[in-house]
Amino acid sequence: MVSYMWAFLIVVGTVVGIATGKAEAVSQAALEGAQDAATLCLGLIGAYALWLGTLNIAQEAGLVNSIARRMRGLIRWLFPSVPPDSAASGFITLNLVANMLGMGNAATPFGLKAMKELQALNPHKSRASDAMCMFLVINASSVQLLPLTVIALRSAAGAAVPGDIAITSLLATTVTTVTGVAMAKILRRLYP
Repeated sequence: MVSYMWAFLIVVGTVVGIATGKAEAVSQAALEGAQDAATLCLGLIGAYALWLGTLNIAQEAGLVNSIARRMRGLIRWLFPSVPPDSAASGFITLNLVANMLGMGNAATPFGLKAMKELQALNPHKSRASDAMCMFLVINASSVQLLPLTVIALRSAAGAAVPGDIAITSLLATTVTTVTGVAMAKILRRLYP
C-alpha cells in the first residue's frame, strides 16, 4: 500500500513539474535527492555494520542469553505468557538491546523474528496476543540509552556536538515507554 502511495506522489510530482515547465528543476531535485540518500547511507553503513556485527557476535558467544537471564524478571513481568527460555524471549531481548542503543533499523530483524515466535506461542492465531501488543508498544516507544542512529545522522549533517541529544533522548524515550507499558497493562486488565 505504501509503495502505491509513493508511486502516486512521484508520478504526480513529475507530471506537475513537467506541466508547469519545471522539468529541469524536477530532474535536478531527483538527482540531488539520490546523491544525498547515497551519501547518508554510506555514512550510516559503518555504524550499522559495527553494531550488527557486535550483536551477532554477542548472540553467538552466548552473551545475549546471559543478558536475557539478567533481564528475565523484567521480561517475565512485561511478557508473562512467554516462556523465559523460549526463542521469543531471546529475540525480544536482542530487539530491546538494539533499540536501547538507538539502532531501530538494526533491531527490525530481531523484532520480526520475535513477532514470529510470539505468533507461534499465540493460542488465538487470528488476533494479536497480549505479549504481541506489549512488544509493539515497547518497540514504538523504545528507551534509547544511546541514540546511535540520530547521532550518526547529526554527525553526517555536520553537527558540532552530535551526541548532545543523548540525555534528552533518554528522558523522552523513558517517559514514553513507561507511559506505553502502563497503558498496555491497564488495557490488558480492562479488555481481557
